[in-house]
Amino acid sequence: MLTPRFHFAGDYSAFDAYFRAHPHTKRHFSKVEYLWKPGQPYDRIHYYISGAAVCFVEHESGRRKLVSFHGPGTILPGYHTTFFKIELSLVTMALCETEVLEFSIDTFQKMFRNNPDLAESVVNWYSRYVNRFLFETIHQEFNPSRVRLCNLLYLLAACKSPGNIEDRDSVTLELTQENLADLLGMSRVQVTRVLAWLRDQNILTTSRGRLTVLDLPALASLCTDETV
Repeated sequence: MLTPRFHFAGDYSAFDAYFRAHPHTKRHFSKVEYLWKPGQPYDRIHYYISGAAVCFVEHESGRRKLVSFHGPGTILPGYHTTFFKIELSLVTMALCETEVLEFSIDTFQKMFRNNPDLAESVVNWYSRYVNRFLFETIHQEFNPSRVRLCNLLYLLAACKSPGNIEDRDSVTLELTQENLADLLGMSRVQVTRVLAWLRDQNILTTSRGRLTVLDLPALASLCTDETV
């Protein structure tokens, strides 16, 4: 059974040789450089070879809403043939030195049509992405801030530590309090308050740009059923 994901990597690794055998441009992006610029239409697809990027929406007020993180072996934007206006508001930024294979929509469409296994993977990838938003809609609507943050931390820890994460002694996440607030749509004050409570319970520790979960079973006990 799959759990909601905020970090996508390895979804298309099985097609690495297939991708490299088709027309593409190898692109390199430096830290904080845009892979998908504000206002840029959906006109290319990136297959991530190395590095990592974050996808977000930047509101006219200046507030960011983080959507997802992407690493090696995944694709962003996902392949489709429909224009969505919201995509003009999406932005993808490199978190570190990042290298991708860039495909035109027409080229990827031919690859999609000629490879049933790839087509199935595209459908499954979208189902995971939709699941991520369904989860957010539900747990944002019904759960208090403490539960929402615990849910997110557990899911991020699960992405970083495949298998039974509760068997791990600890998991370190490279995230700032601002990142957490932007992912959850919460204020920095709310996030700070919940993290302080979790520190008092010896469930985690925090440092600049980093958070380490020390007691995964205790964290899991604070999460909702759909998370664990």
